[in-house]
Amino acid sequence: MSWLKQSLAQVSDPRRAQGKRYDLPHVLLYSVLAVASGATSYRKIEQFLQAHWQSLNEAFGSRWKRAPAYTGLRKILQGLDAAELEAALRRLASEQVEHTTAPVGRAVIALDGKTLRGSLARFEDRRAAQVLSALAVQERVVLGHVLIEDGSKDHEIAAAQRLIAELGLSDCLYTLDALHLQKTRSSASSGSAAAR
Repeated sequence: MSWLKQSLAQVSDPRRAQGKRYDLPHVLLYSVLAVASGATSYRKIEQFLQAHWQSLNEAFGSRWKRAPAYTGLRKILQGLDAAELEAALRRLASEQVEHTTAPVGRAVIALDGKTLRGSLARFEDRRAAQVLSALAVQERVVLGHVLIEDGSKDHEIAAAQRLIAELGLSDCLYTLDALHLQKTRSSASSGSAAAR
């Protein structure tokens, strides 16, 4: 877990120096652990921290006197530069893949889009967020994510091309959904596409 904490420590803290009761690397690490344990909201992250903050202090060397409230967590996490956090996690994933045994033949990268559970906000008239992820299959490591702009199939194709370019991986075998076999992009409303 120290490797994750070290990577998260590279993310810059946008808060002013005074009044930082909770250091950013531990906030990020504990939030990751909360989400991995099933937390799907700021309130649920707070509940996880309320239940485990003393054990987390002992395990990871933090000195929190109490767990932060969900409003504080939300302010800290929403203030972060998402691109910088993604870059830190991509570097970590890349290092993990480099330290595993070399794959036999080409590396296999699976690209797949998913809808983020709990991201739909009907009251705010906001569609559910969709993310495209790249997984190094043999190593079982997620190499990176990109947001699919409006959730349409055409935008997923563009997101896949963007993610492949951003990762800069060459001589890999990529697996994708059949919709990526289109010769020409069709409008989302027509639903027709020519396949190779």
